[in-house]
Amino acid sequence: MTYVITQPCIGVKDKGCIDVCPMDCIHGTDSDPMLYIDPDDCIDCGGCVPACPVNAVFPDNEVPGKWQEYTRINADYFTGKK
Repeated sequence: MTYVITQPCIGVKDKGCIDVCPMDCIHGTDSDPMLYIDPDDCIDCGGCVPACPVNAVFPDNEVPGKWQEYTRINADYFTGKK
């Protein structure tokens, strides 16, 4: 299991999740619309969940249906398919 950042992050990009991530697996540039979690580096600690002020982070198996595509969007960011 990995964690996924979803739609509520778009335009907000609060970097509190980056500060608490022990694996440095949350990334995003100033020009990106949101932040992304690298599924290969995420250790499933969940520290990013309470750090997100807009409740945009979910375990991959609990992403709400309306935001399911963000599981792929997060993974694609790190494979260059964005």
